[in-house]
Amino acid sequence: MPLLLRHLGRRDYRSTWQAMVDFSAGREAGTTDELWCCEHPPVFTLGQAGKSEHLLADLGIPLVKTDRGGQITYHGPGQVVIYLLLDLARRHLRVRELVIAIEQAVIDLLAEHDVLGERHAGAPGVYVGPAKLAALGLRVRKSFCYHGVSLNVDMDLSPFAAINPCGYAGMPVTQTRDLGIVLTPGQAATALAEHLARQLERKQ
Repeated sequence: MPLLLRHLGRRDYRSTWQAMVDFSAGREAGTTDELWCCEHPPVFTLGQAGKSEHLLADLGIPLVKTDRGGQITYHGPGQVVIYLLLDLARRHLRVRELVIAIEQAVIDLLAEHDVLGERHAGAPGVYVGPAKLAALGLRVRKSFCYHGVSLNVDMDLSPFAAINPCGYAGMPVTQTRDLGIVLTPGQAATALAEHLARQLERKQ
């Protein structure tokens, strides 16, 4: 099935979220699925069931309550975000299968650089040892999926200390730069998008 890749550059979180909502609401039977690659200015986002007490300190970074699943996370420059705007019914994909495919795409990208990525039971995302490297959160309406996955590449990780990442107190975070992977955010976005496309093809 066709899959269109868009590189959006650095985009405000709220306007990107609204664009995803509008895209999904306007979809028709033949609308092509898309992957949107971008970075965001500093922002904390809180999922639908998220608890505000997981924000531990006020750093002057805006907090946006959004409609994805999951708890709280941080987005900032140097982190790759890929949004998956997919028709799950057309692809015969269940949400759990999509989560596994997204995680596997990140794990396969790491494996290309001899880094072992892992899943942790009950905590969606990809980890290297105890440290979280990639977070994901999705929203599905009428079989149409949006939101997606964030991969820490080459960023200031300090704002993560102001939250319980994904709702887990004291969870460490890491990034590809600190794992010895020499990729710019742009290169990482392209590579991850290719792995995501490959996983989606395998699910067809």
